Amino acid sequence: MRLAVFAVALVACQGVFAVAQAQTAQIHQGQKDQLDTNRDGVVQRSEYQVFMKSAFANLDKNKDGVLVISEVTGVLTADQFAATDANSNGGITQTEFMNRVMADFAAADRSGDGKLQ
Repeated sequence: MRLAVFAVALVACQGVFAVAQAQTAQIHQGQKDQLDTNRDGVVQRSEYQVFMKSAFANLDKNKDGVLVISEVTGVLTADQFAATDANSNGGITQTEFMNRVMADFAAADRSGDGKLQ
């Protein structure tokens, strides 16, 4: 499964999610298994959305609903952070985060069927 997306491949590690390499990412089978919760062989939009909401919650260390650069250092580059911070206020809300990752999902979904294979 090859995806050119912002933060598509997530790795679950003892309940803590970390965003893997961004921009152009190759989802390996183990990562796909984390996303494909119904085990149908594809990552559906709804599965990705649930997973990314969980990833945001896990990245939000102080649980204030906003990601700041110190919470995502080593996960997002400064350019990725800035691109996701739609209003350029120095923080990424869950809405900004989800808008970005779901737009990337849509771009990667070349067939438009709501599934990534």
